[in-house]
Amino acid sequence: MKSPIPSLLVVVSVLAFVSIGKAVDTPNIIVLLADDLGYGELSCQGNAEIPTPHIDSIAANGVRFTNGYVTGPNCSPSRAGFLSGRIPTRFGYENNPIGHRNEDPTIGLPADEVTIAETLQDAGYVTGLIGKWHQGGTAAYHPFRHGFEEFFGFMHEGHYFVPPPWEGVTTMLRRKTIPGGGEGRWVGKKGLIYHTWGNNEPDYDADNPIIRGGQPVVETEYLTDALTREAVDFIDRHDDKPFFLYLPYNAVHSPLQGADAYMRKFSHIEDIQRRIFAAMLANMDDSVGAVLKQLRKSGLEENTLVFFLSDNGGPTRELTSSNAPLRGQKGMMYEGALRVPFMVQWKGAIPAGKVYDNPVSSLDIYATAAANAKAKAPKNIEGVNLIPFLTGENSGRPHETLFWRQGGKAGLRHGDLKLVRMGGRKDVGNAKWELYDLSKDLSEETNLAQSNPEKLAELIALWEEMNGEMREPMF
Repeated sequence: MKSPIPSLLVVVSVLAFVSIGKAVDTPNIIVLLADDLGYGELSCQGNAEIPTPHIDSIAANGVRFTNGYVTGPNCSPSRAGFLSGRIPTRFGYENNPIGHRNEDPTIGLPADEVTIAETLQDAGYVTGLIGKWHQGGTAAYHPFRHGFEEFFGFMHEGHYFVPPPWEGVTTMLRRKTIPGGGEGRWVGKKGLIYHTWGNNEPDYDADNPIIRGGQPVVETEYLTDALTREAVDFIDRHDDKPFFLYLPYNAVHSPLQGADAYMRKFSHIEDIQRRIFAAMLANMDDSVGAVLKQLRKSGLEENTLVFFLSDNGGPTRELTSSNAPLRGQKGMMYEGALRVPFMVQWKGAIPAGKVYDNPVSSLDIYATAAANAKAKAPKNIEGVNLIPFLTGENSGRPHETLFWRQGGKAGLRHGDLKLVRMGGRKDVGNAKWELYDLSKDLSEETNLAQSNPEKLAELIALWEEMNGEMREPMF
């Protein structure tokens, strides 16, 4: 009787080959998310003041979207849309929890929304989240319960970049009354600056520690650098298997804190607020460079799908974050809040240096990742696989219609027409609809509502029809 061992070795070898083949066939996926970065702030978007060579390299090695949109005008609903692959208003995630709202046990990404991390984990991916969560601050909404098996970061909407007393940085904080009384800007001698605002700087770090896994840790490194350190380590530890890394930086979100080395680099910028912003952006750009360098070191550059985008437009007055040439800023329904810097690279699979002008959405990241990871995504996700559009296999438009709602504010893009309503929660009935043709009026300066009532009525009817599919907000 022959020994079964040789046959067993053949089977094991075949299984090993299949396993290795699967790893090669499915790309690693990285999503780099900036926080409150304006449309016009990257070098590749036209800003010559602050060099961003590493972020720009993603566009140079891949595709830059000129009409890239997110699903909400501020942090939390935008992230909920990307993570779920669905318009967040469909499941009541409409508004932006801040402060103590982060610890409301009724607010967070619902458990029955199947996230991109869950879908990729079920397909055999190792999943990691490093950075800002902002999808519910209580245990029921922890990233571990949404498909992430590794987590390093914080749960709320913001965090100081270094712990008090904020050494090694220049800090600029909002304050209702500056020291000594009055209004304006107060510049101290020890790296602390105040400027008058309608409210004090939020208590970002109240019950909001840096967490590793499920336990708080003490982190002393500048937070952008710490997140990058963890991301590089994640890639290094998992470069022998398919992985999904979600890296949501809290830069360039307030509080304004620029590290000393980067402040010196931009000492030629006279306005201190703008100088701090430049320091924060350049720091994040170098961090993106470190992540890309680790991909090259691990030999994964050609087998990794890398997305970069912002969660929403910049709050210009707060940060100087410019959305030029778009109108409006974070929290609005104009293009400056919803259209963001957005790019992707996948060397060898999509063209390099391509500019793509048709509208795309952050919803498409989920669909693209699932399709190319050979993962089984929920049937209700609303994005599309972008790869055929980028390679020219599909010459159509990924999206004909995009929908937004937040309280009395509403928006709809249908073709090149844009419908806007800027009402508060209590004056929806009194707020007037506006209509713009983005193909001729990128800055939304000419309201066509009165001159083109037929189109206005058509888009209002379409918005109302889609609005009927949405849930009431959870808060």
